[in-house]
Amino acid sequence: MAEHTDERPNDRNVYLSTIPPHTAVILAKNALDRQTLIREERVPAHESCGRVTSGPIFARCSSPTFHAAAMDGIAVASANTFAAREGSPVTLTRGAGFVPVNTGHSLPDGMDAVVMIEHVEQVDASTVRIEAPAFPWQHVRRIGEDIVATELLLPQNHTLSAYDVGALLAAGIFEVPVWERVRLTFIPTGDEVLNFLDAPTPGPGQVIESNSQVFRAIATGWGAAASWTAPVPDRPEALQAAVAQALAAGAHVVVVGAGSSAGSKDFTRSTFDAFGQVLCHGIAVMPGKPTVLGVTTGKLGGKPGGDFPGRLLVGAPGYPVSAVVCLEDVLEPIVRWLVRQEPPGRQKIRARLARKTPSRPGMEEIVRLAVGRVGEGFVAAPLARGAGLITSLTRAQAVTRIPAQSEGLEQDAGIEAELLVPLAGLDKVLVHIGSHDNILDLLANELMGLAEPLRLVSSHVGSMGGLTALKNGSALFAGCHLFDPETKDFNFPFLNKHLPGLDLAVINLAIRHQGLIVAQGNPKHIRGVADLARPDVSFINRQRGAGTRILLDHHLDVAGIAPAAVRGYDREEYTHMAVAVNVLTGAADCGLGIFAAAKALGLDFVPLAHERYDLILPTEFLADPRVVTLRKVIATPQFQRRMEALGGYETSLTGLVMTPGLGLGD
Repeated sequence: MAEHTDERPNDRNVYLSTIPPHTAVILAKNALDRQTLIREERVPAHESCGRVTSGPIFARCSSPTFHAAAMDGIAVASANTFAAREGSPVTLTRGAGFVPVNTGHSLPDGMDAVVMIEHVEQVDASTVRIEAPAFPWQHVRRIGEDIVATELLLPQNHTLSAYDVGALLAAGIFEVPVWERVRLTFIPTGDEVLNFLDAPTPGPGQVIESNSQVFRAIATGWGAAASWTAPVPDRPEALQAAVAQALAAGAHVVVVGAGSSAGSKDFTRSTFDAFGQVLCHGIAVMPGKPTVLGVTTGKLGGKPGGDFPGRLLVGAPGYPVSAVVCLEDVLEPIVRWLVRQEPPGRQKIRARLARKTPSRPGMEEIVRLAVGRVGEGFVAAPLARGAGLITSLTRAQAVTRIPAQSEGLEQDAGIEAELLVPLAGLDKVLVHIGSHDNILDLLANELMGLAEPLRLVSSHVGSMGGLTALKNGSALFAGCHLFDPETKDFNFPFLNKHLPGLDLAVINLAIRHQGLIVAQGNPKHIRGVADLARPDVSFINRQRGAGTRILLDHHLDVAGIAPAAVRGYDREEYTHMAVAVNVLTGAADCGLGIFAAAKALGLDFVPLAHERYDLILPTEFLADPRVVTLRKVIATPQFQRRMEALGGYETSLTGLVMTPGLGLGD
C-alpha cells in the first residue's frame, strides 16, 4: 500500500520522538489491563490445540485406569515362575497358572506380570512352558503409570500442543479453560486503494489492497482471531466511524493501515487522539518508522465506540514491508502477552554478507536476505530494501538487523541472520549472484517442480558483481555475459584478468539476443546506437558492472559517441525487465536489453548483438548434488524448448562446458 504523500507543507503531521520497538511494546503493556481485556472461556478439549490455558488443569481419571498388559503373551503370577531356568522350564496350566493376553488387555486378578509370547513354549492347548522367571510387574502398565487422577496435568498459561490434547482426553478432560482469542480488526485506508474482493484492475495512481490479507494470515499464525474491513476513504469522519464500528463489534485491537505517516491525508494519529491517548508515533527502525500506538479511554462519551475503554489502537504503515515490521516487531509481542504466551522467536545462524550494504546512522535497519549454503558456510545476499517491495518478503529466507549507530555492513562481513524458513531448507537453496536473465525465473520454477525441489535465489548485481562474489566465495554460481572486443570471446578474458588462479568451470545457459528495447511501433524511429545521441531520445541504462552496460559502452565507443551525449546514460536499473517497464510506461524511449524482456511486455526490439550467457562456478562445486541437478534440468529438451519460447534465445551450446576461444560456437 502506498503512503499518502500529496500534502501541503503546513498540513503535515509531526512525528513524536521515535522510540525503539521494544520500548513501544512496553508502553502498550503498561497502558493495557489484560486481566480485564482478555477474558476466560471454555472450549472443547479436542479443539484446544494452540490455545493458552487460563488456569491449572487437574486429571479427572488415571491413565491407564487399570493394570494393563504392555505386550502380547501370557499373564502370570510372577512368584510361580521364579524357578524357571534355561534347560529347566516351569510348566503352567491355563486358568490357574496363566491367562493369554494381548497388548492393552486388563491384567487378570491374581496376575502381576506378562511373559512375551516369543518366550512361551506352547505344549498343548492348555499347557505352556517358560525357561526364564518373570519379575513382578514385568511388561505391565500399572494404574496411573502415565497420569494419576487429581494430579496437575497442565499449568496455567500453557500453550496447548497436539500432544496435550491427547493427554487431556486420556485424563478424562473434555472441556478446558483458556484465554479467549485476541480479536483484531484491520482497516485499510486511502482514496487510491481498491478492494481486492472486486477483482479490480488498477488505473494510474491506484493500488489493489493486500495488506489486510497479509495481516490476517500473520495474526492467525499467532492464534488470534483476525478480521478486516473494506477500504475506508481519506476522510477523518469516515475513519473515526470505521474504528468505532470495529470497537463496537468487539475488537480488542484495531489496526489502521496507512495514514500513519506525516502527510496531510494521514489521519490515524488524530483519530486515535479522539478515542483516547496516543502512546507513540514513530518507532526507531527502518522500514516501519510510521507506526502509531494508542489506547482507548472512552473519551467519546456515549458516542459509538466511546464505551470501550482499554482497547489497543495501532497505526500500521501503508507500505507492505513497513507494515510487516510493525506487525512482527511491535504488535505480535503485545498480542502474545495478552494471552500469556511467549513469542516463539527465530532460529539464528551466522552467515557471510554477499555484498556491501550501507545504512543511514541513527536508526536500526532491518534487511531481508536470500540465504543458502556455499561451501562449508552460509552466504546471505541482501534483497532490495524498498519499503514498498513486497517481493522482498516473498523471496527472503532470513533477516538481519543493522544497528542504529552503524553506517552499514561491509561485503563478506559476518552477520547474525534470523531465519524465516527451517534451517534444513537452506541446504536446498542454490545461491546465484550475477547478471539478470529471464531464464533464471524459468529455471527457478522448473527446480521447484522436481520431486526433490530446489530453490534458486538470485541477487542481480551484474556480471562483474558476480565475478566478485565468486572471488569471495559468496556464490554457488554466477551468471555472466562479458564480451571482450579484442579476442571476440566471452567471459574467459575477464576471468583471467579478475580471477587469476581460480579453478572455474564455465557452462553455457544460452545464446541470447541483445538490442534496443523501444515502444510498440517504435514511434521515435530508433534504428541503432547512433540514435542514442539524438536530443529527443531518452535512454535507461543498466548499472555499472552489468555485462549489458559493458556491451553498450563498447558499441558507443565503436560509434564514436561519448556517454555524456546519451540523455539518460546515468539512469540505472538492475534487470532487463525493469528496463523494459521504463520503456513501457514512457519513462524512457529506449534501453538496451534482451529480446525476451521486450517480448514479455509487448514492446518492439532493434537487434544489436548476440552474446553468450554462461554460468560460472568453482570446479569443486560440479560434484555438489544441487549443481548436478541444475545441469540435468538445463540439459533436458523440455527446458530448452521453454527457453526458446521466451524469445531471443538459442540453445545450440546450452549445458555444454565452454573453453577459451569458443565464442558463439560458429
